[in-house]
Amino acid sequence: MNSVITISREFGSGGREIGKKLSEKLDIPFYDKELLELASKESGICRELFDRNDEAYTNSFLYSLVMGSYPVGSDGRISPEMPMNQRIFLAQFDTIKRIAQQGPCVIVGRCADYVLKGEKNVINFFVTGNTAEKKRRILERYDIEKNKVEDFIKKTDKRRASYYNYYTDMKWGEARNFDLCINTSKTGIDGAVEIMKSYIDIKEAAAKKD
Repeated sequence: MNSVITISREFGSGGREIGKKLSEKLDIPFYDKELLELASKESGICRELFDRNDEAYTNSFLYSLVMGSYPVGSDGRISPEMPMNQRIFLAQFDTIKRIAQQGPCVIVGRCADYVLKGEKNVINFFVTGNTAEKKRRILERYDIEKNKVEDFIKKTDKRRASYYNYYTDMKWGEARNFDLCINTSKTGIDGAVEIMKSYIDIKEAAAKKD
């Protein structure tokens, strides 16, 4: 096993649960909110600020990040003169790149598929689901009124899509941007995990033949 797995997901589709189970099955590290904690510790920026800005765009920044034109100090550290929101995004993206370089892992959300674009050992999945199943799953996990669940799903997905579309040159959820898209309403959580594992095995076997 030498692949870095990214999972983009619709709210309520079970993406985090799938990522966690997949990481356990493959015996590799898992990062979702854990990524924010790492980025906070490494950058010295308060964790609360990462939570506040998590998967929510504020300005155009990824282009300068990718092109390496963001300001850094003489010691290579993030410049304190950079606006706080840009420092937060930069720290998060740098953390994604660093943990991917360390070895196989599963990363959920946060444009990880784009940040690692071009890396040969990266496999990108997108997880979707039917509205009824997503509503049921959310009601089981959140204290929210039943008549407000669907609106909650739409707003959360809109926020994730805005974040992804704004900071990348791709469209959130578009099938051609991913190795495989899975509808968990059809497969179930465990079924999705097995499909992902099978795909990883197939892709890694093919890579060995090249």
